[in-house]
Amino acid sequence: MTNAPIKLLIAASGTGGHLFPAIALADKLPEYEIEWLGVPNRLETQLVPQKYPLHTIAVEGFQQGLSIASLLTLGKLISAIFQVRRLLKQGKFQGVFTTGGYIAGPAVIAARSLGLPVVFHESNALPGKVTRFFGPWCSVVALGFDVATKYLPRAKNVTVGTPVRSQFLDTSSAKLDLAIPENVPVIVVFGGSQGAVAVNKLVRESAPAWFNAGAYVVHLTGDRDPDVGTLKHPQYIELPFYDNMAALLQRASLAISRSGAGSLTELAVCGTPAILIPYPFAAEDHQSYNSAVFTQAGAALNFQQSELTAELLQTQVLNLLQSPDELRKMAENAKAIAVPDSADKLASLVREVVES
Repeated sequence: MTNAPIKLLIAASGTGGHLFPAIALADKLPEYEIEWLGVPNRLETQLVPQKYPLHTIAVEGFQQGLSIASLLTLGKLISAIFQVRRLLKQGKFQGVFTTGGYIAGPAVIAARSLGLPVVFHESNALPGKVTRFFGPWCSVVALGFDVATKYLPRAKNVTVGTPVRSQFLDTSSAKLDLAIPENVPVIVVFGGSQGAVAVNKLVRESAPAWFNAGAYVVHLTGDRDPDVGTLKHPQYIELPFYDNMAALLQRASLAISRSGAGSLTELAVCGTPAILIPYPFAAEDHQSYNSAVFTQAGAALNFQQSELTAELLQTQVLNLLQSPDELRKMAENAKAIAVPDSADKLASLVREVVES
């Protein structure tokens, strides 16, 4: 008999929406030996190696229609499946956890071909094509939103919420190191881990009226915005990213955000009222489905990017800043959606599946 730790391969790649929930889960499994499966030149190459061994495979999404490019992608997928299968066998892994995306396909196929259990976490209200296709192959699909169940009729589903980074749960350590006075309204603008250039433009046009109302604006632009530096004001703080998002969202009077599942989860846990602008080119418009969960709960206002003007955004924000009771009600509704112990629930589910 051996007391060797259980080995789990986590397949999570690309954006913060895929990576942060997986990292939060891994933190809750200290007794496991965890290794990571990712893709070269993606965010995981920056976040993962200092904590977990990282293996990379070349895999990408399929293009529409039959073409040379799609045949090459198929070839990469087949090669990736054999790579992952070899990794799982040689490493003597006992299970796989994935958060979806391109990397989930080879991870799920390789694991199931070896008879290994797979836990798939889907954070979006509308599950992605990969989830809908591979969900029934998995031992269980853990859902961020209960509404997603209806899109996965053939899979075993359990709603656990979406895990957030530990900084969002330890409010005692949340300190804001930005030059913002107390008792002033704070508007936080962010577009997820990839930024949002179109939203940034609307905000810069609207912001002068918010400054006149006494508000400070903390604008997280991402690193792809060509107009960075064009707006300057004592009440305007412009950064590409900010590490301590928990403290920032807890301080915020209002957030203006895309509606990726990761961003929404953070808003809910912090109880931050929001104006949501779903990314219009997201696969199958899934951000609009996410946004609908929050608007129906009274936690946010929603505007389609094509319909939103700077004048409309300016007015909506001013109306909310002048309605503290409305903001308080939205904050309470956001908190009601949150599942702060999601990482614990997901870790318990992984243990149940992998160790059974």
